[in-house]
Amino acid sequence: MKINIPENFILGAASSAWQTEGWQGKKDGQDSFIDSWYKEERFVWHEGYGPGVATRFMEKYQEDVDLMKEIHLTHYRTSINWSRFFVDYENLVVDESYAQHIDDVVDALIEAGVEPILCLEHYEVPTYLMKKYDGWSSKKVVELYAGYARIAFERYGDRVKQWFTFNEPIVTQTRCYLDAIRWPHEQNTKKWMLWNFHKTLASAKAIEIYHAGNYGGRIGCILNPEMVYPRSSSKEDQQAAHIYDLFYNQVYFGPMVLGHYPEELIQLCKKHDIYFDPTVEELAIIQENTCDFLGVNQYYPKRVKAPRFAWNANTPFHPEMYYEPFDLPGKQMNNSRGWEIYPEIMYDMAMYLQKNYGDIPWVVSENGMGRENEELFMDEQGIVQDDYRIEFISKHLEQLLRAVDAGANCEGYMLWAFTDCVSPMNAFKNRYGLVRIELNEERSRSLKKSATWYRSLIDERVLAVSEDPEFK
Repeated sequence: MKINIPENFILGAASSAWQTEGWQGKKDGQDSFIDSWYKEERFVWHEGYGPGVATRFMEKYQEDVDLMKEIHLTHYRTSINWSRFFVDYENLVVDESYAQHIDDVVDALIEAGVEPILCLEHYEVPTYLMKKYDGWSSKKVVELYAGYARIAFERYGDRVKQWFTFNEPIVTQTRCYLDAIRWPHEQNTKKWMLWNFHKTLASAKAIEIYHAGNYGGRIGCILNPEMVYPRSSSKEDQQAAHIYDLFYNQVYFGPMVLGHYPEELIQLCKKHDIYFDPTVEELAIIQENTCDFLGVNQYYPKRVKAPRFAWNANTPFHPEMYYEPFDLPGKQMNNSRGWEIYPEIMYDMAMYLQKNYGDIPWVVSENGMGRENEELFMDEQGIVQDDYRIEFISKHLEQLLRAVDAGANCEGYMLWAFTDCVSPMNAFKNRYGLVRIELNEERSRSLKKSATWYRSLIDERVLAVSEDPEFK
């Protein structure tokens, strides 16, 4: 079966600064949270790989841009590394050598016919601000971020016309302060919710600054909502899914798209003493500065059921008081990553957005297939025959195009990732790229089979998918 891809539908790719750059040229005191975590707990990063060398994008960006041109890529999303952008975070003194690097990358992309899309924060909050102000616990950091955004817009807004304030703003505090599974392993649910609020406020302030500057583009935020499915039709399981959606999805969708928090979420936060106590002025800033568009990262579904046991009152509040993960028997798995494969999330998330948040434009800003030991799939010419990635993308893109046909305001699909890159803890264990990165000193590159296939998708605008037999 062949599906036509609309001519204006974006087929791009993404990555981030910290996952590709490496530390060449980084000055003392320019560590990000991720850099410090890697230094503190290198043992949890797969085989010791991390952001120190990454893919050496700082030196090799032109090589990657040339490969983008070869693949006929039209859009590329990455981030500015906030921690490297300044030499003085309080007075916002720019590191001119790093700022020039961003200039060079932007210019190289444009020269190659690739539209640059920049994100202001992809887990790159400076360690200095973590140590002095406890990161996003402080309104001072919100103000410093707003100042950073203003400078970034002034420097690059003439050429970059699509901006994101954050990538997955919920993730860092969920891993560190809600679940306490990442450094610094502090269980503090109130801090978790406060960080959610302050990032939302910071995003609104950046949007306000961007719109006031009349840069002629648009700005939004990249969220990673989980399409949540209840185990059954029982009202208890349905309620479990609803509460999960409130705490992990609506906590950002509400203020960033509609301009306000769901009242039910506010009442739950107050009930469990995790409310963030916003001022009237702060709520007004959020209400008046919603996103122009959204990035939506999608990888796997979330399945929940009603909790079976009473909550232990001697432990801090966690939203899991209201739900329990449900392990669906027989599910298809990416066993390298430990994630369920369920392409229907693309259609279902599109319909969720359309139903609840109207006609806001959005793009799939990340979706992809991480695979372990890809060298086992190399042919005699050394080309990775990643048919599993082609199949994964095809099935997810099929569902997304089905949603577009049904009226979803989705403008495109951006693959994670353009090249193999470093991931938190997993490092290079799971490879995601169209381009393979060898872990030699040079970090040499080569195109995988999927790169040639993706180019044909971009050029021919036709997706060929296999029709599953009705029975077999």
